[in-house]
Amino acid sequence: MRELQEKDILFGAAYYPEYMPYDRLQEDIAMMQKAGMNTIRIAESTWSTLEPAEGVYDFSYIDKTLAAAEEAGMYVIIGTPTYAIPSWLEKKCPEVMVFDGYSRKKYGKRQIMDIVHPVFRKCAENVICKLLEHTANVSCVIGFQIDNETKHYGTASPQVQRMFVEYLKTKFHTTEQLNEVFGLRYWSNSISDWSDFPDMAGCIHGGLACEFAKFQRSLAAEYLVWQSELVKKYKRQDQFITHNFDFEWKKFGADIAQDGYSYGVQPDINHYEASKAVTIAGTDIYHPTQDGLTGAEIGFGGDSIRTLKDDAYIVLECQAQAFKYWTPYPGQLRLHGYSHLASGAAGVLYWNWHSIHDGYETYWKGVLSHDLSTNPVYEEAGEFGREIARFGRETLCISRKNQVAVVIDNQSLSSFNWFPIDKDLSYNDVVRWMYDCLYEMNISCDIIDIHQLEEKFDQEQKPYQMIVTPALYSVSDAFVQKMKGFVQAGGVVVSSFKSFVADRQLSVYSDVQPHGMTDCFGMSYNQFTEPGRATVAGENILYFAELLKPDTAQVIESYEHKYWGKYAAITKNAFGQGYGYYIGCYVTKERLKKIFKDAVVCAQVQNYFDDEIKWPVIIRSGINEKKETIHYALHYSEEAESFICPFEKVEDLLSGNIFMKGQSIPMKDWGVRILKEYEGEQS
Repeated sequence: MRELQEKDILFGAAYYPEYMPYDRLQEDIAMMQKAGMNTIRIAESTWSTLEPAEGVYDFSYIDKTLAAAEEAGMYVIIGTPTYAIPSWLEKKCPEVMVFDGYSRKKYGKRQIMDIVHPVFRKCAENVICKLLEHTANVSCVIGFQIDNETKHYGTASPQVQRMFVEYLKTKFHTTEQLNEVFGLRYWSNSISDWSDFPDMAGCIHGGLACEFAKFQRSLAAEYLVWQSELVKKYKRQDQFITHNFDFEWKKFGADIAQDGYSYGVQPDINHYEASKAVTIAGTDIYHPTQDGLTGAEIGFGGDSIRTLKDDAYIVLECQAQAFKYWTPYPGQLRLHGYSHLASGAAGVLYWNWHSIHDGYETYWKGVLSHDLSTNPVYEEAGEFGREIARFGRETLCISRKNQVAVVIDNQSLSSFNWFPIDKDLSYNDVVRWMYDCLYEMNISCDIIDIHQLEEKFDQEQKPYQMIVTPALYSVSDAFVQKMKGFVQAGGVVVSSFKSFVADRQLSVYSDVQPHGMTDCFGMSYNQFTEPGRATVAGENILYFAELLKPDTAQVIESYEHKYWGKYAAITKNAFGQGYGYYIGCYVTKERLKKIFKDAVVCAQVQNYFDDEIKWPVIIRSGINEKKETIHYALHYSEEAESFICPFEKVEDLLSGNIFMKGQSIPMKDWGVRILKEYEGEQS
């Protein structure tokens, strides 16, 4: 068996020969190899091709593709084909179409099946097992992707609701406890017998509705674990299991896939919970390009997915050309690729190799355009592919140990669907407001699920130097105590408005806000308001303002307003050996950056370059497999820039140039430098 070579960075594309207008398999493989590609991902979309009728299997296109890849020495990732069901399955059992509590989906689109329905599960198991049986022992197959961008799809069938009641019985034991925890006496919603539990479609209790959303997310995670267990029965020891976790899709207007990009925390599956199903995390990241390219979505996605396993991950889908407003400027596609590696990726695959000539995604263009010929995107992908092949995994793939963490939480996200901060401000807006400021300041961070952070606290009181909590609305008392212990031990916490408000069932705590943290932050509040004409440091504030009453806290900024001027807007408090910062309103990014600048100094965060390196130059650093310190310098602008070298001595691996501390390092438009540090050498 040919195992994945240690020096290889996975580079390639999703490949669908079954979609091609004519047979060109050999030509495609040759073009891929010329571009430095070594990996294709196949099969995840083709259930109806592999099983055209129930129990009738046709693996002919799989066999041809594997044979060609095997001959060319390329790697193959096999996707289980379960996220788009064949029409015969819907005809066999219409109830496999997802019921969202109001209506049943009509057949046609992908991801419209009920992932817990027994008929769907049985048929999915059949095709997965047949495919794995057919492919697992082919030597070029290095791993398996289970399903595709899995979520719960709103499943709320009678079966799911019965399962939810059983879940509630296990968790709360009695209806009296259920009524108490969720405050179901309100509007006469309390029950005295489990048989009286109502249909969740009509639920008016945000806490209970969010508990149901949590349960639905757990169904999606369990579904991936179920697939993973099937794969384990067939896969070789050297083969990995992965999944392409995606993110909330930021929409601009019409509800179509082409109108948006990967934005923030995925509301319909918990990545950390679901990551138990995989041996290596994977992701799909799509983002603005042309004048909108900042790298922030690549950074956010990478910092999220890398943290799941504290290890390297695979970008299973990223963009090549895609839409008219994503056609990359020269240099941008290469910058995309290195940006993924700089975040800790060990593989980069495009969606997809070729533009599709018909179907829903006809104009989501791949590496090749519809003429299937060479083009500037193909040529630039090849430049990137040949470069990374020259240096290899041991040089370019880096592990990152960050001193700063941004805490994310699906429960807090769900809560704002019920109790919005503002009609124009979502949970993910707050997350990205804080993350993007850190990113632009070159403050490297992990994006960590609240449950994973709790596990880290159980192992170590101070796993980070600084923790940031964007709108961390829902917290347990146990978590509050761990956060206070973190600060007392010398950590720094920076919290936004709407943090530490409610328990994990979204019942608002009855003490002074922020719950349990008033001594840590040295302030409290019991009123909040629309900002109106209020300003902070002469700048307008938006959406929301908590009226903070300082006790021991230092007032960093107060509101400028006739009536609200007696209240603080931003505070800082010494607590134990650490500090607690609280930001009570939505300030400008420049104001937030000033708070972060003070906080990282107090937290003694290293690798913060302050005056030497400014946005739009981003530095992402780590240690490669040769134990060398590597700094990726990434330039997100069409204007030429330069920055002052903050390192004693570095070599740009791409050009061979040496730079000493204090020297100016020029960056061309959309440019990349890979700086290897010579530690211990003096200028």
